[in-house]
Amino acid sequence: MEPELRESVDYLAVRRLQDAYADVVTRRAWPELEELFAPDCEIVVDTRAGDPRVLVGPNALGEFISGAIERFSYFQFVVLGSRVDVVGHGPDAASARLYMCELRQSAADGNQSIAYGVYHDDYVRAPGGFRFARRRYHSLARTGSDLSVFPFPDLDR
Repeated sequence: MEPELRESVDYLAVRRLQDAYADVVTRRAWPELEELFAPDCEIVVDTRAGDPRVLVGPNALGEFISGAIERFSYFQFVVLGSRVDVVGHGPDAASARLYMCELRQSAADGNQSIAYGVYHDDYVRAPGGFRFARRRYHSLARTGSDLSVFPFPDLDR
């Protein structure tokens, strides 16, 4: 396959994976995370409230997110934009920075809130497409009684 075509195909595969993740989380379809993640994928979650949490694998991630969002009667994960890099990582790897928000409504009092964040992702090619190999999440802002804004994480990329 021509390099330009390979780059386009790989870019599309990563974007499809990102969109599939948004769909799975919005629908709270936790068993489907196994199709999206390498079994030993490390996920670091920094909500800027205490120390970052380190999770390993899709099951641990599903349990964590399920517990974190069970208080919401409405929850939607929205991809705002993504910068995908499929060049320079070898033929079976890629990386991306993904900006997202969560639209949420509390089941207890009906209050609405929005959380904004950024993922720094590494991907690995697996049979059937790319999978998450490593994820690092950082909260960027949250609405509540006031807007809380956090500095952009100081990472290598």
